[in-house]
Amino acid sequence: MALSVHTNYASLATQNQLGKTNSMLSTAMQRLGTGLRINSASDDAAGLQIATRLQTQSNGQKVGMRNAQDSISMMQTAEGALSEMTSIGQRMKDIATQASNGTNGTAEYTALNDEYKELAAELTNITQNTQYGEGKKLLAKEVTAADTLVFRNDNYKLVAAEENLALATGASIGTAAAGTTATADVEAAGGTVTTGTTGAAATYATQALKDTAIATAETAVATASGTLVGQSGIESKAGAFGAEITFQIGSSANENMKLDVSDKLTALATAQKGLGNVSDQASAQAAMKSTDTLIDTIGSLRGQFGASINRLDHTINNLGNMNQNIELSKGRIMDADFAAESASMTKQQLLMQSGMSVLGKSNQIGGMVMGLLR
Repeated sequence: MALSVHTNYASLATQNQLGKTNSMLSTAMQRLGTGLRINSASDDAAGLQIATRLQTQSNGQKVGMRNAQDSISMMQTAEGALSEMTSIGQRMKDIATQASNGTNGTAEYTALNDEYKELAAELTNITQNTQYGEGKKLLAKEVTAADTLVFRNDNYKLVAAEENLALATGASIGTAAAGTTATADVEAAGGTVTTGTTGAAATYATQALKDTAIATAETAVATASGTLVGQSGIESKAGAFGAEITFQIGSSANENMKLDVSDKLTALATAQKGLGNVSDQASAQAAMKSTDTLIDTIGSLRGQFGASINRLDHTINNLGNMNQNIELSKGRIMDADFAAESASMTKQQLLMQSGMSVLGKSNQIGGMVMGLLR
């Protein structure tokens, strides 16, 4: 090769190689510093795209597992409430069975019916007020305008019956004072009602008429009270399980679980409304059947929740297994091999040192030309 002052090929080749070596050294040091093989799209465009999709899938699976756990918590809350309702239903069945015995008198039936009605009211309270999260009711059944109207009318009947019972119980025996005004119910029982500054007061001609009026009013109160058992006129929104509910349990739109227990909740509401009362032996025997229906309905609903909870347990396990393997796959693409990168860095450092030494010597070639001019 000819000697030239303008072109130093050895220096140029060495500089070019030093540039490449420096770039590879920087890459090795960056990978060792970040722990990642791919730090930019230029490192591995296809690998970065695959790893990004795997990361998206992994993130979705983690959120899906949390969603599944939240869904289990929600259903466990509802199932816990139903468990207590089962206990109440069993106690009501015991009361109905006891009240069906012919040994009971009026006082016993009154005491048994009072407890029976309170337990029925607590069933309604549980279904209307079992909540999860931010006041989200779980078991409440949607009440339509017609349901509300029926409740209002039945409640008016109960209030009227209780007023008549109070009038009959506090009525006097004798001839009504002048200027009395008779109501249809009291007049039908052979009495009159006087309205004064202290309220209304009834008068019956004989004790027999008064006793008959009291018995009639007690029957009307028991009937109206039994009709209202299990009804509610205040709840107007369907609960979380009042319609089909969808649980998102994966990273794609297709990975979800649908649960529909609305029909069973409707059956539960119907069973509650049909509980009746235990004010006498015949009513108690009917209540035995209605409490059996209630317990069976609650059991069916609890079974559905239990099956769904078990399914979600397996869903969480499967998502965990998939997430583990996806993270491993992503790591194979993205993570740096420290052994290989350390060896590469050492190699490039040696090449840099030797290249710098050679570059210095190659730059001295031009000076040799001056020796020819002496």
